[in-house]
Amino acid sequence: MVTKNRQVWLVARPNGIPRASDFAIREAELPQPTAGEILVRNEYLSVDPAMRGWIADTSTYWPRIEIGDTMRAFSAGTVIASRHPGYSEGERVMGIFGWQDVAAVTPERVMRRVQEDDLPLSLALGVLGLNGLTAYFGLVDVCAPQPGETVVVSTAAGAVGSAVGQIAKILGARTVGVTGGREKVRQCVEDFGYDEAIDYKAASDLDRTLREACPDGVDAFFDNTSGPIHDAVLRLINVGARIAICGTASYASWTPWNEGPRPERHLLVKRATMRGFLTTDYASRYDEALARLVPWVRSGAIKYREEILEGIESAPASIERLYAGENQGKLVIRL
Repeated sequence: MVTKNRQVWLVARPNGIPRASDFAIREAELPQPTAGEILVRNEYLSVDPAMRGWIADTSTYWPRIEIGDTMRAFSAGTVIASRHPGYSEGERVMGIFGWQDVAAVTPERVMRRVQEDDLPLSLALGVLGLNGLTAYFGLVDVCAPQPGETVVVSTAAGAVGSAVGQIAKILGARTVGVTGGREKVRQCVEDFGYDEAIDYKAASDLDRTLREACPDGVDAFFDNTSGPIHDAVLRLINVGARIAICGTASYASWTPWNEGPRPERHLLVKRATMRGFLTTDYASRYDEALARLVPWVRSGAIKYREEILEGIESAPASIERLYAGENQGKLVIRL
């Protein structure tokens, strides 16, 4: 029985990758749900690249986390009390519940009800949660690959990128992953079924390496990084290419604003489309995506990797671990 609510809160504002010293753990009284709220006991906490931007950037899409705030995070757990007629005790849910043991939230904070009792709850934070939904909508709606087209994915061995590559293969595309390190190249090809994988860290000439992997050019690009990888891929896009901007992980900060090669001429000459998106834009269609993702996971058509850290004490250093590329799969924290 939980008697106190442990919370990870922000104690210092980083300009760049958040470190363990930017957080602390405090104990608070257990929250009590008011009318219209539910009380969720978190079992798993997510660690996501977007958390860096939520802390450091004033230009982000949600209000910046302020010093003293409990760290915003996606979490998965069980409803232990309900004062909302649409939810019952014992239901499993995933949503923005924060890095804490227990959260009293309104239904607007719930991203989905978790009904796959035969699958681990942690998947609701990964391939059957934010990562899988991001991969699905960014690929299917923005990149819209056709059979036989070439799809390039950056951070291809990551929680989102690995799902993108596998969904693209299911849809009949040829897939080329860009990742860092020999082991992640192996994972891309052997575990996630990419047709080709490039180690950008080892490539002496990234443009040439990409040309060799994409002899017919690039029809769709799912970009998680921005930066030099993005610039190199744009030089290979075909007429009518579609580019999904999912993340900008290659930059630790956007203060001051990062500058580099301009994409406009590539987009103009190739009549290409570049579009940013947020998974929450597709909230009304989550069930559509899950109706395809869940059977793909159950059948093994989509494989996944998880790295599970133990205890809330591991949370403060976890974002730094993620950006260092040390994680071996979707990074989650088990309470």
